[in-house]
Amino acid sequence: MQFPDDDNGQMLAAMADAGIDLTQSIEVDFFLVFDDQRDAESALEALSQTDMQGELELNFDEESTKWEVIVCLQMVPEYAALVAKETELNSFAQEFDGISDGWGVMQNQASDSEFTDDEHVHSEHCHH
Repeated sequence: MQFPDDDNGQMLAAMADAGIDLTQSIEVDFFLVFDDQRDAESALEALSQTDMQGELELNFDEESTKWEVIVCLQMVPEYAALVAKETELNSFAQEFDGISDGWGVMQNQASDSEFTDDEHVHSEHCHH
């Protein structure tokens, strides 16, 4: 399989190398990062009012001392769809003084027949 030569393409190549079936719908986590807790909470509240189908989570990253809103969406990890969603979420995060910090997946998805330690595969520019 050929992938574009950028962070998203490299991420998809790593996923394929890890044995993830890129033709099947999986949970993809998009990370939105905020300096201020109130901005992150406001973004989380606004996202919860949209018709987006997915799970939302708010975390404080002690290493970076930033707030993260994690948007977990069930989708086929197709390059154009990932780039479009990342761009959309980045524009959204900027309305709350935040930025998109990439996306990732758990190597062991619910559809896997065997569960071992969950390992998060994420793009190079993620800071998780």
